[in-house]
Amino acid sequence: MASSSLHIKKIGLYALRIPLIEPFITSLGRDDDALNVVVRIQTREGLVGFGECSPYMPINGESQETCMAIGRYFGQALLGRNALDIDACLELLDSIVYANNSIKSAFDIALHDLASQAAELPLWKYLNGDNTKIITTDYTVSIGDPDKMALDAKKILDLGYPAIKVKLGKNGKTDVLRMQAIRKAVGPTVPLRIDANQGWAVAEAIETLQALGPLQIEHCEEPISRYLYTSLPLVKKESPIPIMADECCGDHHDAARLIALEACDYFNIKLGKAGGIRNGVRIVRLAEAAGIKLQVGAMIESRLAMTAFAHFACCSPQIVHYDFDTALMFREDPVTGGIRYEKNGVIKLPEGPGLGATINEEWLQRMEAIHLS
Repeated sequence: MASSSLHIKKIGLYALRIPLIEPFITSLGRDDDALNVVVRIQTREGLVGFGECSPYMPINGESQETCMAIGRYFGQALLGRNALDIDACLELLDSIVYANNSIKSAFDIALHDLASQAAELPLWKYLNGDNTKIITTDYTVSIGDPDKMALDAKKILDLGYPAIKVKLGKNGKTDVLRMQAIRKAVGPTVPLRIDANQGWAVAEAIETLQALGPLQIEHCEEPISRYLYTSLPLVKKESPIPIMADECCGDHHDAARLIALEACDYFNIKLGKAGGIRNGVRIVRLAEAAGIKLQVGAMIESRLAMTAFAHFACCSPQIVHYDFDTALMFREDPVTGGIRYEKNGVIKLPEGPGLGATINEEWLQRMEAIHLS
């Protein structure tokens, strides 16, 4: 029977560090390791919920260290509270500290895991989602030398992924050469998506996007600085390629501003930017009303958070693109259960109640941790 209340008894914060198979390089920097934080919430009634975040200083201003520190405040505040009153719990976190959406998202996911377990529903169903749609992830090419990027794109094509995402944003003219090399390597039909990670100036973005027009690119993420979002309508107007807001669309307040400006064709929702599932759903509802299509994306999370993203991606037919590849870049996998990566980028959700993913006990035992009770 579904529970009416769950009393938070213990909270654990764990510093997860896993080397990547290859460096992940964007216009914002280089990552050699995933430096994430796992939140584990235990209730007096015996249920355990898991969440995870992948803080990224250039995007959300957080690091693993800040998330552990702020997470301690959050954990102390939530002890003894009813985990099923998600709104009250998350409003409490907002009252403690402004922003810090990455660590807030880890608590949000753990609370939703508990609530959907208590309701005896898989998380996607708890969110009134539809698990019949096929979720397929793209795979990302890091920015670098055009010839190396073309080789990497060809490998991705040969592995059967349905779409290739390409990191750009370091010199528009060179970016055109990068994309021309990639299009030549993979042929005319495979979908290509690009992400400039704020790397271009406004005029440079327009010039580059117009030069890339003949290459039949599906969309471009965040072509200009997030602070220049009032110039995004001009870029959208001049671009032959649809524009997707990423860094400038953190939470639902950002989404509302971008809708009012008619600034973009897509939003990229990342729960670590939004503050979790609750705010992610708020963005979805605004996008549905405005007729804006959506992508659900990721930072460098493990399959734990990636499972939450896949559940969330079932919550609206407006969500049409999925960027869930970074967990495949890990040298080790600490997750028990969770999503399965199948052939050709297809992702299958776990069955059963809740999130359906945990960090295995051996990993929990060896990680730096903060325990609150």
